[in-house]
Amino acid sequence: MEKPKDLKRNFLFMLLILHPLIVQNLFSQTVVGLDNWYNHETNAKTGKPFHYLWTDTELSGYSRWGEIFTGRGATIKTIGKPDANVLSKINIYIIVDPDTTSETPSPNYLRPEDISSIERWVEGGGVLAILANDGPNCEFTHLNKLMRQFGMTFNHVTLHPVTGTNFEMGASTNLPVHPIFKGVTKIYIKEVSDINLSGTAKAILIEKGKVLMAENNFGKGYVFAIGDPWIYNEYIDHDRLPGSFENRRAAENLTDLLLSHAKQK
Repeated sequence: MEKPKDLKRNFLFMLLILHPLIVQNLFSQTVVGLDNWYNHETNAKTGKPFHYLWTDTELSGYSRWGEIFTGRGATIKTIGKPDANVLSKINIYIIVDPDTTSETPSPNYLRPEDISSIERWVEGGGVLAILANDGPNCEFTHLNKLMRQFGMTFNHVTLHPVTGTNFEMGASTNLPVHPIFKGVTKIYIKEVSDINLSGTAKAILIEKGKVLMAENNFGKGYVFAIGDPWIYNEYIDHDRLPGSFENRRAAENLTDLLLSHAKQK
């Protein structure tokens, strides 16, 4: 018969072994849906969908962010038109850079019925992340109709312009205390639109009086917003960025934040 001390020692040993599995299992049921309806660009040469997609492994894609999610035990999916049935099967919904007519001849705009479905889904516990873009590169008219429901609207401007490889023009170093910036001292954001806030929406990152990131606890759900695709493959690591930028760490923190808000369904 084992002594109490031996039992305690064995229990602690097993806990250490199982700890990574326990942490991973917390998120194992989380499904992360990335929009490919409002952002529906196709490659002119191949005719295949590209730009801010899990499957796009070029610098234009989100494959590396997808790997962060799956590395934490989440499942990633590509989402078409987000009706109530589609939304009921995911926990996190990411919309990136809705198309303008210069990107897609016939863009899929956010319609009133889409906005109602997404609002109800968030209120019921869904986690919505909006990564827009700067003024010339994003369709704001319809996107802002959705964002108003959550106390946010994007301005049709371009902040943080970067000339060539002068990456310091896109640096943000005065970072506040927030889960996204835990252990992070410097990030890179290139050509971003700022956000107007109302109601219960709160600023995450402010520069020179301009809100660059915002959030809102809406009903049982959560909304995150930034006016830039931000952490796509080109600017998540150091393929181009100097080593002083910590976008990868910030992306991991954002991933953990979204997962922590996700409700298991």
